[in-house]
Amino acid sequence: LDALRKTDVVAHEAGGITQHIGAYQITVPAGDRVTFIDTPGHEAFTAMRARGASVTDMVVLVVAADDGVMPQTVEAIRHARAANVPLIVAVNKIDKPGVKPERVKQELLQHEIVVESLGGETQEIEVSATQKINLDKLLEAISLQAEILDLRANPDRAAEGTVIESKLDRGRGPVATVLVQKGSLKQGDIVVAGAEWGRVRAMLDDKGRQLKDAGPSLPVEILGLSGVPTAGENFIAVENEARAREISEFRQRKLREKATATAGAGRGNLTDMLARIQAGEQKEVAVVVKADVQGSSEAIGVTLGKLGNDEVRVRVLHSAVGQITESDIQLAKASDAVIVAFNVRATSQARDLAQREGVEIRYYSIIYDLIDDIKQAASGLLKAEVRENFIGYAQIKEVFKVSGVGRVAGCLITEGVARRSAGVRLLRDNVVIHEGTLKTLKRFKDEVPEVQSGQECGMAFENYEDIRANDVIEIFERQEIERVLS
Repeated sequence: LDALRKTDVVAHEAGGITQHIGAYQITVPAGDRVTFIDTPGHEAFTAMRARGASVTDMVVLVVAADDGVMPQTVEAIRHARAANVPLIVAVNKIDKPGVKPERVKQELLQHEIVVESLGGETQEIEVSATQKINLDKLLEAISLQAEILDLRANPDRAAEGTVIESKLDRGRGPVATVLVQKGSLKQGDIVVAGAEWGRVRAMLDDKGRQLKDAGPSLPVEILGLSGVPTAGENFIAVENEARAREISEFRQRKLREKATATAGAGRGNLTDMLARIQAGEQKEVAVVVKADVQGSSEAIGVTLGKLGNDEVRVRVLHSAVGQITESDIQLAKASDAVIVAFNVRATSQARDLAQREGVEIRYYSIIYDLIDDIKQAASGLLKAEVRENFIGYAQIKEVFKVSGVGRVAGCLITEGVARRSAGVRLLRDNVVIHEGTLKTLKRFKDEVPEVQSGQECGMAFENYEDIRANDVIEIFERQEIERVLS
């Protein structure tokens, strides 16, 4: 993107002077203008999918020639597919010695992307961003695709578009980056963005210049909204303040109702899915799989994909290795899916987001339990659920050797409470390394039944010694809950 903009954003970023707007417009030699929205992991991109609207007309999938197709590439392909827009593949870093762009094309075949050189429909361009090789060809490919799609918009009407990102700026108040998709937005217009409204006090383009009006496909930052709208919401210019207030209040009421509804029941929630399946409203169980190692994630993905019967099937949207991130939660939210975690945990930001959005994360450490649960969900039955309540988390600060006890972890309880009687797991980078019980829980020199959040303590595991500083200890209790179909 930097190479295309012929300006090196990276060089300025350190000083933090550039307007980080997340969308850029460039003029190609032929005179056409192209707007780029940065990165597919972009929350707006996922949020729009949730609304079934697509903010982009096409997706440029950048694959490094030396790395080939990586997990994040696969994620990007899934997002593009779900948004139902054409793909253009840019194979980057072709200036590196010994790279084989052919390998990338073969790997893409596994994900059902057939490039033109292999007789398919997808345009592919081999580029080098650092050496500026074939960037003009990439822009030509984009213009060609635009001609094929016959993209048009009427500039002479009230503006409509989408919020790409938003933030609360100390000096300027709520700032929203919006992409105008229809009509023209003018300074002084009254707009409603998501559930917020306001008069456009100022408009800035991606280079920080003031604008009086913005036409279709132009990304601009607008100031003057009453609050920070959510990324992915649509915005619209309205005729007067009364209308703006009316729309804004209606949307806020809807948000409150939705919050009340999701407080009791999540959107991606197995029990709810069952109720919908039994009522005949839903025909598939969607899952996102995250596991500790590639082998497990593949095995779970394949096994789950085979489950289901004539009426209901299990669809694996995404399976990958490593901790659960916010991007996974957004993908699950967008597709009403359940996240299935095998020996991995969510980052704390992802945990908060899942709670806010009502996305269910189900943790497993035995592959058969996982498969049985999903199988029973697909067949409309659920056995009593053994729910784990995470009652606390502790961060290991340092590790001591104590004679007669072995290795003891000096910990700080970061949230909740640690109990001597509870089960414990050792997490390294949010991946489960060990599960067991505590041999000792000490506060100063004394053995204690529990330690509260914010306090320090010593812990040693029963029959396990491989503990390191910065590992996290998860403390949990199990309870059995009978399943009821509400």
